[in-house]
Amino acid sequence: MKALAAVLEKFNEPLAFREFGVQPLAEGEVLVKLAAAGVCGSDVHMWRGKDPRTPLPMILGHEGVGTVADTGGEKRDLLGRVLKPGDTVMWERGVMCGRCYYCVVRKQPSLCPHRRTYGISFSCAEPPHLRGCYAEYLHVKAGAPFIRIDDGIDPAVLVAASCSGATAAHAIEVSRIRPGDAVLVVGPGPVGLFCLAFALKAGASRVYVSGTPADASRLEMARAFGAAGTINVGEMNADQRKHYLLDVTGGFGPNVVLDCTGSVRALEENIALVAPGGTYAIPGIAEPRERFPIDLFAWIARKSVALRGVWVSDTDHLWQAVQLVLSRQFPFERLITHTFPLADAMQGLAAVEKCEAVKAILKP
Repeated sequence: MKALAAVLEKFNEPLAFREFGVQPLAEGEVLVKLAAAGVCGSDVHMWRGKDPRTPLPMILGHEGVGTVADTGGEKRDLLGRVLKPGDTVMWERGVMCGRCYYCVVRKQPSLCPHRRTYGISFSCAEPPHLRGCYAEYLHVKAGAPFIRIDDGIDPAVLVAASCSGATAAHAIEVSRIRPGDAVLVVGPGPVGLFCLAFALKAGASRVYVSGTPADASRLEMARAFGAAGTINVGEMNADQRKHYLLDVTGGFGPNVVLDCTGSVRALEENIALVAPGGTYAIPGIAEPRERFPIDLFAWIARKSVALRGVWVSDTDHLWQAVQLVLSRQFPFERLITHTFPLADAMQGLAAVEKCEAVKAILKP
């Protein structure tokens, strides 16, 4: 059997479409037929050659939902349910060793030094080739955690949970949100909207979301998700934004800032506004950025503010994101603004790069 895939062969050049022979499954492996793949902002960075983890040639795509095509022997999901052909499934996109200090002692597998990721870390030059979601099939390694989806939900609605949602769950975990807290989410993209929903679930009394003029429709979407207020940086200057946030938080500033942009300008402006004892978490950086000076005394030490990086996620976070979507408490279907066939993968990348799409979906 052959499988078609969109292959990144050269940075900044159109993806090439190649056919690969589907390889036999070893014990514990799973062949997934992709129902929907997400185009992530990280995919654009990889296509542009900005991510040092990218081996060429490779099949992009680390966000996916599909159906079981075949299994190498008996395979069960996280709840112990036997997986059968035709079952709708999601899987952990990261491949961790499960044996190192961070996996076993610290119980932080997202920091596993051996971690690799489908659609990011695997070249398609070597069998079994199909290690990314911009393809008709994905060959999943033995030992991968699976979640069987019995809900009947449109698979496309779940796609963003595999990366954006899981990363947001990780951000909430380290942000120390307490019931009644005021939260600022910077950047109303998929990660930001998941952070908004998770923050409300964690007990935040009000969540504010900021974005650029290009984010006008996303800010409207944030209000539909339950944002208490939105800030369009094109309509307020920095001083006005500061006074707005201080006013709505009783003069303290937000207890938690979830920076989903990774923008140095956003960080420099907003970290100074965090309330004493608060947290500034950054789930929005996935590739190297420029440096800038931090006022360690005024912004961090004097106010006992925690500055937290958020690097990817693990299966616990994936589980939380999937359950959040399946709860239907938030309109996650609204994230899907663009859908393309696999043959138009470049259009999907362009829509995400130009910020035209909130979430672009490829349907192999």
